[in-house]
Parts: sequence; C-alpha cells; structure tokens
Amino acid sequence: MAFRLLANLIVMGSGIMARAVMQAYRQALTNPNKSGVAQETMQNVVNRVKGLAEPEARQILGVTEKSSWEEVLHKYDTLFERNAKTGSFYLQSKVQKAKECLQALYETKGQVTVG
Repeated sequence: MAFRLLANLIVMGSGIMARAVMQAYRQALTNPNKSGVAQETMQNVVNRVKGLAEPEARQILGVTEKSSWEEVLHKYDTLFERNAKTGSFYLQSKVQKAKECLQALYETKGQVTVG
C-alpha cells in the first residue's frame, strides 16, 4: 500500500515538474525576443565565431577608428613579420585575425583597395 502511494506521488510529481520545465523554457524563449536581447546575443556569438570583435582587433594592431586602411596594413605587416622572426605562431594568428576583422569592416565602408 505504501509502495503504491509512493509510486503515484513520484509519477505525479515528475509530470508536474515536466510541465513546469516546459513552461519555463517557453517563457525563456519568449522574453528575450521581446527585448531584442536574443538578437544582440546571437550577433555577439556570430562575431566571436568569425574572429575578433572590432575593438579587440584595433587594440591588437594598435590602430584607432580614424586610421586609414594603409596604416592598418602597415601595422599588420610590421607585427606579422616581427612575430614570424620570434616564432610566436599564436601572436601571429591573432594579428592575422585582427587584420581580417578590420578588412571586413573597411570593405563595407569601401575603403579597401588592395587586399
């Protein structure tokens, strides 16, 4: 008798928990869409997957927002060659990714003439 009662409580409790979890999940999906947080988060994820964020790329190459594309290329060449000589592949790859990030940005502005 006690076993049957305990089994019924477990089955009913798990059903209630499953419905509560599903309701919370639906609510979590609905709330970010109302405020635009989901889109912003997704954009940040996409930027990170593609490479670096623009401020980080500028910091790595040591350029400002007002820097020309030629200045960016000059800084890239200098840093890339310097790290090629010292053998730091990690830093070389960070410099390369920073250049690619800024190249995409400058291309959208129409300022890149030669890649």
